[in-house]
Amino acid sequence: MHFSIPETEVRSDENGSTHVAYNIHVNGVLHCRVRYSQLLGLHEQIKKEYGTNVVPAFPPKKLFTLTPAEVEQRREQLEKYMQAVRQDPILGSSEMFNSFLRKAQQETQQIPTEEVQLDIYLSNGQKVKVNILSSDQTEDVLEAVASKLDLPEELVGYFSLFLVQERGDGGCTYVRKLQEFELPYVSVTSLHSPDFHIVLRKSYWDTAYDSDVMDDCVGLNLLYVQTVSDIDLGWVLVNKEQHRQLNSLQEKGSKKEFIRLAQTLKYYGYIKFDPCITDFPEKGCHVIVGAGNNELNFHVKLPSEQVKEGSFKVTRMRCWRVTSSQVPVVNGTANPSSSSKCDVKLELAFEYLMSKDRLQWVTITSPQAIMMSICLQSMVDELMVKKSGGSIKKMQKKRLNGTLHRSDSQQAVKSPPLLDSPNSSREQVVKISTKLSSVSLRGLSSSNSASDISGNDFHGNYAFEGIGDDDL
Repeated sequence: MHFSIPETEVRSDENGSTHVAYNIHVNGVLHCRVRYSQLLGLHEQIKKEYGTNVVPAFPPKKLFTLTPAEVEQRREQLEKYMQAVRQDPILGSSEMFNSFLRKAQQETQQIPTEEVQLDIYLSNGQKVKVNILSSDQTEDVLEAVASKLDLPEELVGYFSLFLVQERGDGGCTYVRKLQEFELPYVSVTSLHSPDFHIVLRKSYWDTAYDSDVMDDCVGLNLLYVQTVSDIDLGWVLVNKEQHRQLNSLQEKGSKKEFIRLAQTLKYYGYIKFDPCITDFPEKGCHVIVGAGNNELNFHVKLPSEQVKEGSFKVTRMRCWRVTSSQVPVVNGTANPSSSSKCDVKLELAFEYLMSKDRLQWVTITSPQAIMMSICLQSMVDELMVKKSGGSIKKMQKKRLNGTLHRSDSQQAVKSPPLLDSPNSSREQVVKISTKLSSVSLRGLSSSNSASDISGNDFHGNYAFEGIGDDDL
């Protein structure tokens, strides 16, 4: 999750006085408005609970009214503070921090706590209506959906809720996985658009876990409708003969056999992202990115119109980071003198081991850059748990108990410096960049087979040499 405070507002109190509100954005979208005093109260709570040595620096109080320059300075300091708290493996996942954000979100959107009905969609478009409180957090809503569907408690951790936007072409854009610090009803209601809704989807990557899900009839049905939907969307690569076989299994009602056949198909279980831009293998290339099978898959259209395909394995990524830049625009044209409207540019950059002795940065410019990063992080979490002999059930239990943090792989985590704005010399580009996550993996696999690592179709100078993960 990318936290920023890109702007402030002067707002009026009930008694007629005014105060400065700091707008906290998550993934470039307004999450809540808070006062300095509210953040100071959170800071004091964190200090009391975790000690002063753990808490990042907090901007000091001022005796007199702040000047515009001082407000801007405090905005920058508070932004860095929120980012530091969120990225801390203990503070960022603490109930204290998450409950603060949930309460602030509800207060900002002015939605009272009351009984409401929320539509949760399955992958085939079917709606599941759940009765919840408007103040119920993500985990509460997920459990309500599971209860309505009669999904066994031990399988709830295999699924997550995703915010999805329907497109005019019949496709859909996965905006984000709903987090523990937000209220799903408030999140979707505050968007004021029928194009957005919440979808239930499996949240694991290793297809071996499909067997656990398929052992239950409800789990089987959920996995089946998701697989059919992914094939219909074109996310899974299917030829004519495979289509014929799948249609035959559908007609017979052979859901398990349908899924098992789908598992053998290319891109099964991947999430596909909207077309975007990359600088690999050349700058300005159009690309369709897919996340799955512990990799990011690229379908790249070169400036020469040639199309290439390749994959970047997460086990060969030394680190990655997400940056965000705000460019003020007027009538679609950048204008440094106006701040009434901004375009937000998000970039995901990762450092990749192209060959035994060559690391290279690859950048993707996409509104879904943070969703891509979340996918990478969840792949790493899953690999780490599996490497330690754990399972999804144990992983989910740790998350619920608040004990699974990035510190579980502390020795493998490094924090590179922030990625600079693409052109920091231009005043109209307001840098709000931050390192979202940085993961370096060593020896995750005992295999040294080239086929276990890249399996890409980039050719010529862009072909990757096959080396083992242990060479990282």
